[in-house]
Amino acid sequence: MAISTVTLNSGYIIPQFGLGTYKLPKENAQEIVREAALLGYRHFDTAQMYQNEAEVAAGIRESGIPREEFFITSKLLPQNHLEADAKHSFAESLEKMQLDYIDLFLIHWPMPHLYDGNFPATWRVLEEFVASGRAKSIGVSNFMEHHLEKLMQETSIVPAVNQIESHPYLQMNALHNFCAEHGIAVEAWSPLARGQVFDEPAITSAAQAHGKTASQVTLRWALQRGDIVFPKTESVSRLAENLNVFDFTLSADEIAAINALDKGEAGRIGPHPDKLG
Repeated sequence: MAISTVTLNSGYIIPQFGLGTYKLPKENAQEIVREAALLGYRHFDTAQMYQNEAEVAAGIRESGIPREEFFITSKLLPQNHLEADAKHSFAESLEKMQLDYIDLFLIHWPMPHLYDGNFPATWRVLEEFVASGRAKSIGVSNFMEHHLEKLMQETSIVPAVNQIESHPYLQMNALHNFCAEHGIAVEAWSPLARGQVFDEPAITSAAQAHGKTASQVTLRWALQRGDIVFPKTESVSRLAENLNVFDFTLSADEIAAINALDKGEAGRIGPHPDKLG
């Protein structure tokens, strides 16, 4: 099965589909990641906050597949935004994962109410990671338009990605358009809205028409709008189900029906980036 890819503004290629590891417990993270790799997953998303970087990397190694075939992402813990902390924790992440480099490293949250809102200073530290070759690409997570504008005005490298909450109930179209205008790829976290959208007629009718599950239709909708997705699961059978989304295409009418589910901010599941911290 061929997984579609996206070319980042850094020139590197990222699989459009991967595995998220948020709240994936240490005790089974290694097994799930290994099984995902053997099924064909090549993109894995972790974070310092998740406390499972070592297990994720161990699962990849245990698969026996060469490291260079994988795209691995991690993210900076918000408490580590200051220069010395960012440098130390990044080195610690590489050590935990037994990696010489990471494919993508993100600022996890802008934290506009901490550190005098000086996330551009943190970003300049990440730019050093690129210069040293220890990070192939760098990006941000949970940044809104005004955060991105501030970042781009005060630093040199345009983020390769912006990882945001995005799903049928919170489509973030204006932010998607802003990112597209600036060559920033969008990664969607919680693309399944924690299953809240599965009973929507727009999704169930498309699932019936294509012989797919509601989950597969929801993921297919995200892929067709250009998002990079990495649904999380602890079930090996669900790993295979989630990945089986490249053999069908939603029609324009089906896409329009799912687009109509957008609730704007009322559909948000996680915290608003301006309020966290």
